[in-house]
Amino acid sequence: MFDLKIIYTWVIANHSKLFYVLCDDAKAFLKNVAKSVVLIKAAGGLVKNENGEYLFIFRQDKWDLPKGKVEKEEGVKEAAVREVEEECGIKVSNLDEKICKTYHVYISRGEVVLKKTYWFKMRCKGQNKLKPQKEEGITDARWFEKSEINTITHNTFSSIMDVLVKEKLTKDKPMPLSE
Repeated sequence: MFDLKIIYTWVIANHSKLFYVLCDDAKAFLKNVAKSVVLIKAAGGLVKNENGEYLFIFRQDKWDLPKGKVEKEEGVKEAAVREVEEECGIKVSNLDEKICKTYHVYISRGEVVLKKTYWFKMRCKGQNKLKPQKEEGITDARWFEKSEINTITHNTFSSIMDVLVKEKLTKDKPMPLSE
């Protein structure tokens, strides 16, 4: 039986950034893991403006995409738009298709938490002045041209890399620790 609490504690203690699990049925495996820890649903977006630039936020000393927890009685699409608008002070003009789902693990109040985030493509028109939500720890919000995305890839989270790779904004992927 795989115990994420034990594995994650080991990963942290050994200063590892990534670990891989080999299994026959990833969906079934993930379903079992989600049952064993606190699962938080979140949603966010990769926002593109009319100049073809992409929106990023700076939080916890890393570049990130705007996202947040899905509230009770709220759908993931609603949550994604709400969180982007709250965190950056913009109005989303168009919600497009889902990009992907990502998962990441962290510790909150002494508990191992698995966060499942739904990512959507979004568009924004004529609102290039951004207002980072300071109370959420966001110290900067900026538009980046596609050619500047490497600035992001050198200082972001692996789940954000998954979104950027999926959208063909970068080819870089995190390297496995060992093979």
